[in-house]
Amino acid sequence: MAPLVRFELDGRTVEVPDDGASLLEALRDRLGERSPKDGCSPQGQCGCCTVWVDGQPRVACVTPLRRVAGRRVTTLTGLPDRGVWADRLVATGGSQCGFCTPGIIMRLAAGGSLAAHLCRCTGWQTITEEPVACTRDLEAAARRAAIEGAARQRVGVEVPLGAGGFADDSAPLDALVAVPDGRGGYAVGETLTEARARAGKIQGRRTTRELHHPIEVPAGEWVRTLRTTWVEPAYLETDASWCEPGGEPASPLANGGAFGGKEGSPVMADARRLADELGRAVRVLWSREDAVRLGPKRPPLAAGVRADGTGEVVVARTAGIVEAIRSVAPGLEVTEVDVPGPPTALLRAPWAEAAILAGSPLRAAAVVSEDRVHVRVECGDPLDEIVLRSYCIGATHMALGWVRSEGIAVDPDGEVHDLTIRSFGIIRPAEMPHVEVEIVDADGPPVNGSDHVFAAVAGAEWARLGHPPSWPVQR
Repeated sequence: MAPLVRFELDGRTVEVPDDGASLLEALRDRLGERSPKDGCSPQGQCGCCTVWVDGQPRVACVTPLRRVAGRRVTTLTGLPDRGVWADRLVATGGSQCGFCTPGIIMRLAAGGSLAAHLCRCTGWQTITEEPVACTRDLEAAARRAAIEGAARQRVGVEVPLGAGGFADDSAPLDALVAVPDGRGGYAVGETLTEARARAGKIQGRRTTRELHHPIEVPAGEWVRTLRTTWVEPAYLETDASWCEPGGEPASPLANGGAFGGKEGSPVMADARRLADELGRAVRVLWSREDAVRLGPKRPPLAAGVRADGTGEVVVARTAGIVEAIRSVAPGLEVTEVDVPGPPTALLRAPWAEAAILAGSPLRAAAVVSEDRVHVRVECGDPLDEIVLRSYCIGATHMALGWVRSEGIAVDPDGEVHDLTIRSFGIIRPAEMPHVEVEIVDADGPPVNGSDHVFAAVAGAEWARLGHPPSWPVQR
């Protein structure tokens, strides 16, 4: 029988059997404390699981449970001023999906910096800004968030507290756990530790292999060419679902759209099937490595354009990509090719490369310098400028990373080699320039603006750097 580990959790004494689990697994799966989130365990690189141990921030996913015996553990639930932090982040737009925010609050409340954290939504700036008093309609704010994120989105104070309704947060404690076994199936255990042991899970790694641009620029007399590589969407909540036998599985799109990366996720169907087969509730969980290997990427492409905006694009075969490109750049001839590698999908603004190459009109304009970005966006009724501004800053962050540094190494046989959060090339907080957002209060119905900001900023940054022929330009 496993020895018991006794410690203080948010002011009460608890005991948990030490079966080799991490502190994070003990908190979430043994004690039902779901405010710490699992974005990369056991990589310890995203910061979503940050808690305090004896008042100091610790990444719970790489802290063995036995290390906290006799110590004091504080989660966001036990933070006395958590409501103040939640109000502040709602007021600035500093939380969108809310998955990373509990760990960020724990770090900032301890006086730490954002260097140990990843936020894929906000672009960092709104997290640290001081709120400005104003009257807001949170229902209208939620409508704007849903338009920008292409999925249902809450914006209330429960979101930065991690209570946005994520799939795995509502799973029963006695559910079986299923994880990919690396052979196309699932390994199942009573606990996450047991399931991963049965799957033979290998810790993710960052490779020394250089980025590979898998498609050649088509032959032609071009004034400008571009090649891109595989780009990881890096949504923080990895694919997850759970289901009771005969029940309805939890959606992995609980509070946000994952930039389109979870639209075809199999986890709901897998959870339903396994629950019916095993006669018990089953949680299906993808690790960060699983999401990188199995989840969709932005399709690589190679293109050339003429001075009049016509040209040719060769792109990795992706359902809907031809129509997406032609919708903004009808003068570009599109050819799909089969490329060995991870699956691809229509992620954020899948037409952006084509619009940039062809000089297509956008709802946004951008001016980029080394330390400052100015964005102007016109997208109908703003509904809520705080939410719209936050999404535009987040889109700016993603666009700059896309051009400058984002990409993952995929070898010619299609195997992904970059499997850790820090290997994706995402711009860190200290590297992010200040973003000014000018919102044009226009007549007409509200439409998406941040996707157009994404394209406008990427195009402006590419021009500032002299239109180098391959992205990312700094890798």
